[in-house]
Amino acid sequence: MNYLGHAYLSFGDAGLLTGNMMGDYIKGRKPLEQLPEKVKQGVLLHRKIDLFTDKHPSTARAKALFRPDYRLYSGAFIDSLYDHFLANDPRFFANTEALGAFAARCYTALQDHIAYMPASFAALFPYMKEHNWLYGYRTLKGMERAFKGLVHRAKYLDSSDRAYEIFVRYYYELNQYYFDFIDDIIAYVKRELNDMLPEI
Repeated sequence: MNYLGHAYLSFGDAGLLTGNMMGDYIKGRKPLEQLPEKVKQGVLLHRKIDLFTDKHPSTARAKALFRPDYRLYSGAFIDSLYDHFLANDPRFFANTEALGAFAARCYTALQDHIAYMPASFAALFPYMKEHNWLYGYRTLKGMERAFKGLVHRAKYLDSSDRAYEIFVRYYYELNQYYFDFIDDIIAYVKRELNDMLPEI
């Protein structure tokens, strides 16, 4: 899952959300020692979510559609696609207003914890907030921008055009893979959080 998925799977805990959303920007264990406990738990949760997602059978089936053109980067496109389908899932976001309000709460929580962000994520955060990335996953145009951003940050990619074509062509098939995945990841994360946040 990408930023929206990691945000949602923090279940409203601001410290956990901060660590969960910046997890890709913290490598190893040593940097974790400088973080508050909840933020540290969020980083560790991010890593568990990524591992679970990558190993899920639905992710493997979805990756197969992208692998001929994008090989090892296929998983990165699937992460964004899961966010798109999550943003449009009425079980979690009843309408555009609900998604917009959720995004605003996330940006506020991140701003309140900006002192704990690594420099790379702190530099990215203003653009995320200005262009409302979390809300942007909802639309096809937003997904096109997300794909282009992925290519911009990737070392060995030069175009996302083919990925967008695959996304549109196999939209309903990919949506079904999301439905086969989402309840499993939510149940998994709640189990992982049970000890640290028993109220969830």
